[in-house]
Amino acid sequence: MIGISKLYCGTVEPSDALRYERHSSKLPSHLLQFSKDKHPVVVWNVTRRCNLKCVHCYAHARDESFSNELTTEQGKQLIDDLADFGVPVILFSGGEPLIRKDLPELAHYAVEKGLRAVISTNGTLIPPETAKILKDIGLSYVGISLDGMEAINDRFRGVKGAFKAALEGIENCRNAGIKVGLRFTVNRFNVDQIPNIFNLLREMDIPRACFYHLVYAGRGSSLVQEDLSHEEARASVDLIMDLTRRLHDEGRPKEILTVDNHADGPYLYLRLLKENPQRAKEVLELLEMNEGNSSGIGIGCVSWDGEVYADQFWRHHSFGNIKNRPFSEIWTDTTEPLMKKLKEKKRHVTGRCARCRWLEICGGNFRVRAEAVTGDVWAPDPACYLTDKEIA
Repeated sequence: MIGISKLYCGTVEPSDALRYERHSSKLPSHLLQFSKDKHPVVVWNVTRRCNLKCVHCYAHARDESFSNELTTEQGKQLIDDLADFGVPVILFSGGEPLIRKDLPELAHYAVEKGLRAVISTNGTLIPPETAKILKDIGLSYVGISLDGMEAINDRFRGVKGAFKAALEGIENCRNAGIKVGLRFTVNRFNVDQIPNIFNLLREMDIPRACFYHLVYAGRGSSLVQEDLSHEEARASVDLIMDLTRRLHDEGRPKEILTVDNHADGPYLYLRLLKENPQRAKEVLELLEMNEGNSSGIGIGCVSWDGEVYADQFWRHHSFGNIKNRPFSEIWTDTTEPLMKKLKEKKRHVTGRCARCRWLEICGGNFRVRAEAVTGDVWAPDPACYLTDKEIA
């Protein structure tokens, strides 16, 4: 996760994170990526059921009931363990988490336990009364997925009317006083929609947007050929930086992040090195705090059936099930070979990753994407768009 507004527009300084001693329990949410203890943010896919049919769904979600989902009581036991373990944030995801009837109860329980609770949703199931419930629970944030304007979004979401319903959900959250943001997965079909997303941020006064690079997992595995080329990826990151700066200069700053390609960090630094060398120096310090990809370290996933994964995309390798052992025990068990290697992944990457000068601030980028394309979990991430000259 690369904070474009934080780094490029200077809304965060190294001293901001150092003031809290970089402890995740003390850091405000916008500084969590700079923590030094790296207690994991945990994504809990509370259900596999979804009312939409997204073409890039990593969970292969469908609109049908599944019998193997964790019960309410098992969910509360998980939350107890996460709280005791020092997890700073629990992200309720799916499928579509709002389909699960006990979600408000589970989210409220998490907040009572001292966790920051956020929801990742398609936004189509948030009438005013639901928004009020979510506000009363004390949710920190609601992230709503959009993949462009109406025609493009509804094509990706597989259901006509999804765009309009999501906009209503956004408005209802704003009216209820909940911080809300957009989640946008970039690919060749919708990269031209990025300016429209920024216009939406401006028009609806939405404070945050995350632009996700495509990960080849779930139904997204079939979209490898639709991912951006290296040149297109560079151009899209430049565009995101330009539009973020424009809003900042207009006096309408937004929190803008790019996610799932840690080449964005060095790329941003190299651009700043030409434009503002003093700021570039500060950004490099922040990127070193960030440490790049954190799968198996600073982010983890619990599936609807209790299986524990390195992140929400890595569903072909489970480290165990919380029905049998607590998450905290599974997460710290380095007798599991892959878990051990992920926690020291910089020692195991090969090829250009191993000799890259940005390894310490990229963390080897996305291992699951490398494995999906090459069959080798330690091979270079094919989505890294930095040139050989830039990494030398």
